[in-house]
Amino acid sequence: MSEFNEFDQQGSVPNRDTGSIISHAFEMYKGVFLYGIVAMIIYLIGGFVIQSVSGFNSASMMEEMRDAGGDYSNFSYWNAPGFSLYLSLSGLLGILLAPLYVGLIYIVNKYNTKSQIDFADLFIGYKQNFVNILIYSILSGIISSVAMMLCFFPIIFVYPLLLLGYPILLFENASATEALGKSFNIAKENYGTFLGTTVLGGLISVAGVILCGIGVILTAPFMMVVMYSAYCAFLGKPRQIAYKQ
Repeated sequence: MSEFNEFDQQGSVPNRDTGSIISHAFEMYKGVFLYGIVAMIIYLIGGFVIQSVSGFNSASMMEEMRDAGGDYSNFSYWNAPGFSLYLSLSGLLGILLAPLYVGLIYIVNKYNTKSQIDFADLFIGYKQNFVNILIYSILSGIISSVAMMLCFFPIIFVYPLLLLGYPILLFENASATEALGKSFNIAKENYGTFLGTTVLGGLISVAGVILCGIGVILTAPFMMVVMYSAYCAFLGKPRQIAYKQ
């Protein structure tokens, strides 16, 4: 059973504007990026295992797309061997690793409050509020998928509404629906800031792909830190929590 201790600690809080939130996230990420890299390595290992199990070969598909010379009219992703199974297993992997992303947010808060960080902190999401984290991951995944099926751009406008969900689940021990509703209401009232924060945070997170493919391991976790900084800006510095058996 988990028990939460609350105590005052020092820590910075950004202003309620995009620039301040992103700057705060940068400062936080500089201190925890190694843990973000570990989370990404775990994700990549999981992805490699899924490709092996499903029989889907992403490298081979990319070669076929290049050989098509820009003519993709006859190219079908769904006909690629193992693609449908790979897609299903990837979705499951994303859900199962959601607590890991929550753990990174927890570590960011410990760094911000100058608390000692343990490697085990990365896995707190598997101990605390685990079921609600999984449910929220499924719900947010469904919402995002529907937005992407409509068109690419709606996901850009929908994702800001989900930005605070994981921090709320962690720091407020909320249910999945409570986190979804609270995140939606706060973002709706401050949509311009949340949209700008999401776009800039997303661009930085994918910068590793653009600059140097494998560099995504370093940049992708940045979005989790943006979530924490946005939470601090609009809901205040979260209480520090200590998990006890």
